[in-house]
Amino acid sequence: MRTNRSEGSFLVKFLRNTVLILFLIIFISIVWHFRKNTIDTVSALTAEAVSSKEYKGVFVRTEEPVYYSGGGTLSYNVSDGSRLGNGSIIAKVYPNAEQVSIDREIAKLTKDLELLEEIQNPGTLDSAKAVTLSEGIEEDYRSLVYYRDMKDYSDMQNVMDDLLVKMSTYQIITDEVADFSLQTQQIKEKLAALRQSSVPPVEEIKSQRSAYFVSYCDGYEGRFTEENLGSLTIDEIENAEDSKQEDGKIVGKLVDGYKWHLVVIADNSKKEYAVGNRVRLRFESSADVYDAVITDIRNEGQASKSIVTLQCSQFNYDLVQHRTENVEIINGEFTGLKVSREAIRFVDLEEKLYDDEGKEYEVTVNTKGVYILKGEQVDFKKIDVIYEGSDYVLSAVHSGDTSYLSLYDDIIIEGVD
Repeated sequence: MRTNRSEGSFLVKFLRNTVLILFLIIFISIVWHFRKNTIDTVSALTAEAVSSKEYKGVFVRTEEPVYYSGGGTLSYNVSDGSRLGNGSIIAKVYPNAEQVSIDREIAKLTKDLELLEEIQNPGTLDSAKAVTLSEGIEEDYRSLVYYRDMKDYSDMQNVMDDLLVKMSTYQIITDEVADFSLQTQQIKEKLAALRQSSVPPVEEIKSQRSAYFVSYCDGYEGRFTEENLGSLTIDEIENAEDSKQEDGKIVGKLVDGYKWHLVVIADNSKKEYAVGNRVRLRFESSADVYDAVITDIRNEGQASKSIVTLQCSQFNYDLVQHRTENVEIINGEFTGLKVSREAIRFVDLEEKLYDDEGKEYEVTVNTKGVYILKGEQVDFKKIDVIYEGSDYVLSAVHSGDTSYLSLYDDIIIEGVD
């Protein structure tokens, strides 16, 4: 009896263990099968990209050096980038640096006196109202911020003067101060003392035409001109550098700011640039971005070194501080569906075409696209590449064509075929 029980118990254990092993095998098989067939996907979302490259740029402008007799000390009446009219005084020449300091102090105090007299003018005070002044102060403050951001220092100074007048007038009519008589008297006394020790300038340098002013010359004024744009060589452009001539008779130069050019040496073998293309320029020295158009492309036998000429009409202080400068040429800004390069596949598709007589025929085209997961079904979708990044591309959105990749499609990165 014991032998039969022992045999029965052993059989039960054997069957139980066998069943457990089978269940374990089935479980492992299911997990392995599930992991093997997992499909890694990512949603197709819109992204933006900028196509740009950086080059060494050389400025080409219409420039005219300005000289004086030499000797003495120059006192500039205008700053770099200032706009001059015909006959405007660029600088005065004094016997020594002390007289230059006296002249600048006289100019500053004279301006302060004019502002104080405007503030205390009876007509200004009689017509002034607190509410109106308060609104004007707020408006001037906004204008001040705007001109500061635009780097328009000339208009910025005018607004600062106007703001000072309004704020001081507000103080008087609200009885915060009685008047500025004491300050006015002090300035008059200082001016009288300075004028006694001042001497007239020995020379005045005036602008002979309407132009912008720059207080240095670099020696390239006669070569990098509009007339010579077509004859500039690759060597000249590559060897150009920033410099300032040390000549005791140079005052600076007049610059025609209505139109200037930039030349760069670029690899245009892939026809990235074409005459008439509108691009944008970003320089190292400026936070602004400038609109430009490509006016000429030429090479000396190899497209990998093409001389690209760009024209721009925007002008400010930053653009006259250098002859050469690193420039980023922005050749396009793109928006499309972002696709990882590892998801791109090529599939032979039958495309319907029409001959000159309108008859339909089919050709096999090796088409670039991606696989997407739609429920449990895998579909192939074409992509229209408009921009190529290092590890991704942007595909144009074709809203009315279901054969192309659409927004929010689940792109298969890797997984089953």
